[in-house]
Amino acid sequence: MPTVPFLDLALQNEPLHEELKAALERVIASGQFILGPEVDAFEEAFAQFCDVRHAVALNSGTSALHLGLLVLGVQPGDEVITVAHTFAATAEAILYCGARPVYVDIDPHTLVMNVEQVEAAITDRTRAILPVHLYGNPVDMGRLVDIAGRHGIPVLEDACQAHGALHRGKRVGGWGSAAAFSFYPTKNLGALGEGGILTTDDEDVAQTARMLRNHGEAERYQHSRLGFNYRMTAFQGAVLRTKLPYLESWNNQRRHLADRYREGLEGSSVNTTQETPQSQAVYHLFVVMVDDRQSVQKGLNEVGIETAVYYPTPLDQQPGLTSHITVDSVTADNSVAADNSVAADLPVTRAVSPRIISLPLYPGMSEETVDAVIEHLRGLVEKVRLKH
Repeated sequence: MPTVPFLDLALQNEPLHEELKAALERVIASGQFILGPEVDAFEEAFAQFCDVRHAVALNSGTSALHLGLLVLGVQPGDEVITVAHTFAATAEAILYCGARPVYVDIDPHTLVMNVEQVEAAITDRTRAILPVHLYGNPVDMGRLVDIAGRHGIPVLEDACQAHGALHRGKRVGGWGSAAAFSFYPTKNLGALGEGGILTTDDEDVAQTARMLRNHGEAERYQHSRLGFNYRMTAFQGAVLRTKLPYLESWNNQRRHLADRYREGLEGSSVNTTQETPQSQAVYHLFVVMVDDRQSVQKGLNEVGIETAVYYPTPLDQQPGLTSHITVDSVTADNSVAADNSVAADLPVTRAVSPRIISLPLYPGMSEETVDAVIEHLRGLVEKVRLKH
């Protein structure tokens, strides 16, 4: 069979070639390459898409997470509750603030934050909660914001993989005090390079983020705070502004293909992830769980089906993230155990990490290709089952 790529960005971008070319030429003709009208227009359009008042365009999703925590008041010595099953940037942003990540477990069916565990993890040092809408699947934000509200703790949504996802009919990006999105090229809405954005309904949060992204300037050459160079380029603003109107259609294609995968794998030894209740995921990735992942992945690769693993090693087991901090374990009664260990009791995270595998899924992928992947995957997992 022909090779099935894990992702085909060329297939998605080719129909937009002339529009993207015109957008880039527009920027070249303007002579304004950093921020400017193209970025302003994209900020306005993305804020409207997320149904929020403000959007602050940045140079990456990591920058959006970092600035989001800073503007919500996270400081050295503070704690931020999040999950260990996510990309490193989630924890990096916490560490950049000098704060410490406190990890709660994930739900075994949705693979996103188990909100039931959040309240027990709150201490007098908790300054923010950072849920991750991983793989495009929203966390149960209705319950989470209720918990956070009772304790007076702000919520920063890590929506870097969830552009357009819905919970209770409301888009992610508007549930918390702020939300961070990434426009890395592989995302549902991807730039032609790096990009990110911070969304919020809070004017003060937006104003502070705008200042911090531009070297802390309150006005030209007046630096009221230590800032950063987190500005979005005009090229990326123009590209994203061009692509945004297509996002809903692309998400609908992803959902259709995900449904086909799920139906085709029903009754097999493959465990498919589920959407959180009252949510509509956008399937940045289609993730399944299998036994003997190495054999399954090798077998798929041998017939030309590319796969990937997101994420094989939990963040609390990553030396680069644990060597810089000393994190106390939080016990069930909210006391702090002085064992100086970042590792927590995360049984689901531990069980899932060796079993997850992401299957090919992208706009423009045919149903026949999905069916071929299903057929080969079912055959491989059956062999593994009989072997064991």
